[in-house]
Amino acid sequence: MRPTWRSVLSRTTALVAAAVVVAGCAAGAEPAEAVPAPPVPPPVAWAECGPNLDCATVEVPLDYAEPEGRQVPIAVVRHRAGDPAQRIGSLFYNPGGPGAPATDVVRGIGTMPGAGYFSPDVVARFDIVGMDPRGIGDSGEVRCLSDDQRRAQLSRDGDPAVVGGRPEAELVADADELAAGCAANQDPAYLASLSTDTVARDMDQVRAALGERQLTYLGASYGTLLGATYATLFPQSVRQMVLDAPADPDLWRNDPLEATTQQAVAGERALDLWFETCRTEGAATCPFGAGDPEAAFDALVDRLEAQPIAVPASPTGVPAGTLDGYWALVAARTAVFDRTLWPVLTAGLLTAEQGDGTLLWTLAMALTMDPETGAPNGLTETNLAVNCMDRAVPTDLAAHTAQAATASAQTPRFATASGYNWLSCASWPVQNTDRYTERLTGAGAPPILVVGGRVDSQTPYPWAQAMVDDLESSVLLTREGIGHGSYRTSGPCIDTAVDATLIDGVLPADGTVCAQEPPATTAPAVLGGG
Repeated sequence: MRPTWRSVLSRTTALVAAAVVVAGCAAGAEPAEAVPAPPVPPPVAWAECGPNLDCATVEVPLDYAEPEGRQVPIAVVRHRAGDPAQRIGSLFYNPGGPGAPATDVVRGIGTMPGAGYFSPDVVARFDIVGMDPRGIGDSGEVRCLSDDQRRAQLSRDGDPAVVGGRPEAELVADADELAAGCAANQDPAYLASLSTDTVARDMDQVRAALGERQLTYLGASYGTLLGATYATLFPQSVRQMVLDAPADPDLWRNDPLEATTQQAVAGERALDLWFETCRTEGAATCPFGAGDPEAAFDALVDRLEAQPIAVPASPTGVPAGTLDGYWALVAARTAVFDRTLWPVLTAGLLTAEQGDGTLLWTLAMALTMDPETGAPNGLTETNLAVNCMDRAVPTDLAAHTAQAATASAQTPRFATASGYNWLSCASWPVQNTDRYTERLTGAGAPPILVVGGRVDSQTPYPWAQAMVDDLESSVLLTREGIGHGSYRTSGPCIDTAVDATLIDGVLPADGTVCAQEPPATTAPAVLGGG
């Protein structure tokens, strides 16, 4: 299974539980109607691939300007409705990234408690469909570097005092190596097709192949951009839609460097709230830092940079490595994805102070490793392959240097992992000459539910407001509290509203606010607490 931000959460808690036991503690793009209509695909040929699961491949045009030309395969997995007599239709799901395979999430429905990411009612009423976007997962995943090259890049020494972790010249060399690897190992025409508007057209082809007049859609994080794009291109094909933890469509596409800085600021705000929560709990409950966790955190980062901790390979699949100050910051950046990881961060900091880097190393590796093999997962490559096609990334180094300086000034801790992120796009081997730049209005689609979290480390709350402003008919549901995404993580208020939208088409009143239980730094079930 490849990582999504949801699977990172469940995978990390499982790894931590095992570790505790082991350790003893383009302007003017054409509108949709100008693109030639592709032929209706044949019905999906399903093959059973697990309990209540079917798998298939749907052929779609490589280039929708030539719909009868070369075709490419799209992997689809379906979890059949648990109550066929009450089945509504197909619910398409995208977990975000870009780069996260939807098929893995759907395969996990029957193995996760309480139906995992989906409520039992949703699992009963819908065929839940995971479609891996082209270039991702089982739909021709982009692979530009070898495992040895990925390991070499991950093993290079990072400096927490330097934006981007290493000198600019070294970051440029790494970015050029990745871009050159894509040029050498990927078909240029295929790379050029990996844009979100093309994936939205793929999704409509899969809908047609399923024989559905309309689809219901649930998208998280980057998946909200895919959903809004689909609703804009194919509004009459939308039955209901929920967008959870949305991106700002204009900022994301047209000012990606500023968007990245805003994400770093949001992450650092979440870390500041962890410090505040730890102080509020008091030393008896949160002993890290003895009442001053912020100073203790910075001191530990400095100490680990001066005296790194060697971490052996874990039986749970985490590779061996060296925990230094740079990787401690990466671990903290991962932990602020979700408040349920806060206790893991607390435990990791405490054990690192005692000379055991296992927990922090596990957090640091969560987004970079394949949990089945321990090898680097290549998520960076798939993520860049989509972002470079969708976003107006500057090609001049000076713009990236300026963004790094801005990030450093605004996010003193997380700038080390938030500067120079898009350098590879500056030397990417292909260009998207007709980048879709139309406003994502969803005009003609039913009202869309947009769910924004007040403190979201990846998609700041103003992005949800921006999504609502763009969509012609939408409702904003706000979650008070902390975490990336709200559905199935924030309590019955959010879940009831989302389920009512998906199942019955009944949206909450615009401006509804849902409370979230206060976060805690201690006592997670995975560590044996209450």
